[in-house]
Amino acid sequence: MPHQAACSCGQLRATCEGEPVRVSMCHCLACQRRTGSAFGLQARWPRGLVLVEGEARVWVRIADSGNGVTFHFCPLCGSTVYYWLNEMPEIVAIAVGAFADAEFPAPRFSVYETRRHKWVDVPHDIEHFD
Repeated sequence: MPHQAACSCGQLRATCEGEPVRVSMCHCLACQRRTGSAFGLQARWPRGLVLVEGEARVWVRIADSGNGVTFHFCPLCGSTVYYWLNEMPEIVAIAVGAFADAEFPAPRFSVYETRRHKWVDVPHDIEHFD
């Protein structure tokens, strides 16, 4: 069964076949600002398994690592639906919140934990990275 993601207004959509190859939560300051939350949550798929429909605007940010990240967001409602790490062009990352699915697979990785809000509990059975 494919996973369906969409922006808030539904104009920009992504259909992802199969299961994600990685689900992770990121506590970096840029993800906090982008999501308006305490962390970002993303799922990755091989690009060939993701069908995007609708119009997107693009913004490129340089990450703490020095690598570029290309974000695709809806020009009507502003929601980020998908992005890719420029050094990994074969992978598409989808914002997990865009799936609006309470049964979506849990994250297996937690990154930039040195910037994690102290009140955020991270499951102990996932891989932790500073």
